[in-house]
Amino acid sequence: MRAFEAAARHLSFQKAAAELGVTSTAISHQIRSLEECCGQQLFRRRPRPLRLTPAGQDLFPVLRNGFDAFSAMLETISSTAEARSLRVTTTNAFASRWLVPRLPQWRKAYPDIPLEVIGTDRLLDLRTGEADVAIRYTRTVAADSGAQEMFRDRFFPMCSPALLGAGRPIMRPGDLRQHPLIHFDWLKSDSETPTWRRWWAEARAMGAGLSETANVWDLSFREETHAIEAILAGQGIAICSDVVLARELASGALVKAHELPLPGYGFYLVQPPDHPRPAVIAKFSEWIRSAL
Repeated sequence: MRAFEAAARHLSFQKAAAELGVTSTAISHQIRSLEECCGQQLFRRRPRPLRLTPAGQDLFPVLRNGFDAFSAMLETISSTAEARSLRVTTTNAFASRWLVPRLPQWRKAYPDIPLEVIGTDRLLDLRTGEADVAIRYTRTVAADSGAQEMFRDRFFPMCSPALLGAGRPIMRPGDLRQHPLIHFDWLKSDSETPTWRRWWAEARAMGAGLSETANVWDLSFREETHAIEAILAGQGIAICSDVVLARELASGALVKAHELPLPGYGFYLVQPPDHPRPAVIAKFSEWIRSAL
């Protein structure tokens, strides 16, 4: 049908062949097959020039209009797909403290591509379509996973500047015990998660001379986001990511209570290898790197 439509439009097998990237012989074979299906000729080949038979004249406008309709619909579908929300899944803490505050920048750069942010500490299955792209938070990924490392964080003791006050600056690691320490659950099985236990071990290894005595009064939370809200409210000191809380550190809403860091994890962009919108995901990847 494509061969017939092109040949009927040009009234030339040669021009139809050039348009479709095949030989004139291939066009002739295709049209003969179509004529066999129809049971009658669609072109008068002799005498030249090439002309449509009455049957060909009836068929041509139907096919031409059909192809135009197909093309218009495909363009509509493509435009709709480009405008559909890009569903991004990431951890609750990264979504609420890093990604959501920067969404106005995305909207300004790409006003026609809305984002749907799915904040969850559960790993969504991209292969089943639960999300389009994920920002995974892990120490390493397999070399053949296709994941792109965007950035990597470190963990510091952080608190509200009001908590320290003018009279009680943190001079030594042990001075942190003058304040409530805030803990939150790490769901990872990694033995090197950045917890207070590990931080004290690092401080002792540096010769801080700390005892094993625990704080008299600490706070513990199941969710990282709740621990962050607690330190913002001046309720204590927590070991937190310098990427997740980059804006709060830059604005002075939070300060590092001590400069001894713990290594963190990498933030990796992950997408299904056969995703139908790779160009949109590439834009998101480029933007998120620049927004750091």
